[in-house]
Amino acid sequence: MTEEKKIITIDDVEYTEDQLTNEAKACINHIGSLDQKIASAQFNLTQLQVGREAFLSRLKEELSNGQENSSVGT
Repeated sequence: MTEEKKIITIDDVEYTEDQLTNEAKACINHIGSLDQKIASAQFNLTQLQVGREAFLSRLKEELSNGQENSSVGT
């Protein structure tokens, strides 16, 4: 049974893991970790933006209701 070597492609050049230095392997690991953190940060940013929009919508509704209530008594 032959073991397939992992192929890493960088700038359209393919490298097998055994062609890489330890430093290059460390850089690849850091890049992968950073990609995950970026994706997580983008997900969190989307949640924050949607939450902000929801509260802004609630604020506008509250202000609109407040104006209606204050103008009813005049």
